[in-house]
Amino acid sequence: MATVLYIEDDTEIAGWVREHLERAGHKVVWLPSGEGAIERARDADVVVLDVMLPGLDGFTVGRRLKAEAPARPILMLSARAAVEDKLTGLQFADDYLTKPFHPEELTARIDVLLRRAGAGAPEELAVGHLSVRMRDNVVVDGRTGEEIALTGKQFHIFMYLLRRPNQIATKEQIYEAVWGEPYLDGDKTLMVHIRHLREKIELDPASPTILETIRGIGYRVRL
Repeated sequence: MATVLYIEDDTEIAGWVREHLERAGHKVVWLPSGEGAIERARDADVVVLDVMLPGLDGFTVGRRLKAEAPARPILMLSARAAVEDKLTGLQFADDYLTKPFHPEELTARIDVLLRRAGAGAPEELAVGHLSVRMRDNVVVDGRTGEEIALTGKQFHIFMYLLRRPNQIATKEQIYEAVWGEPYLDGDKTLMVHIRHLREKIELDPASPTILETIRGIGYRVRL
């Protein structure tokens, strides 16, 4: 779990983004302005920073944060899509994402920044007979040493559950986190992906021991 310092003055957007990042397994510290950002950033693994803020603008706050801790990644998040604004932000920030954006893209960009910084996840996780290299997005069969090739959706589902070991995730939570859309009752898409994922990671897909079904609720990875 990584700690994300999220600085955004729009409470509606902040609530939506915070909820999504927490569902993705991150701890989120939210500030409505740049006041106190330097102190709060010292415990953060990554900073997500809006440009339009009350008081000091995001560019000024970002420069100060980068000067205080050059190795800590900063992602600028803004409705200002002009090339000039992007170039200004990228003079100090590590990434720049314009609004509107898909929540999965934001999560993916944060994960990339965390991998580059070497934060937010253990290097290797043992799950049954599997060895999962979290930072490299690699799943290996520990018996043979061979990599298990997962599709993008299969990997996202597996990582979503691995970030919540021993916790039950509902079908709705998983679907919305992976597909970025509301789950429709009766939709079999997730169930099909779970079946194909089990065929790759389980010793006996008919009797899964890694990816458990919690009948009537959802799924869980038990460590």
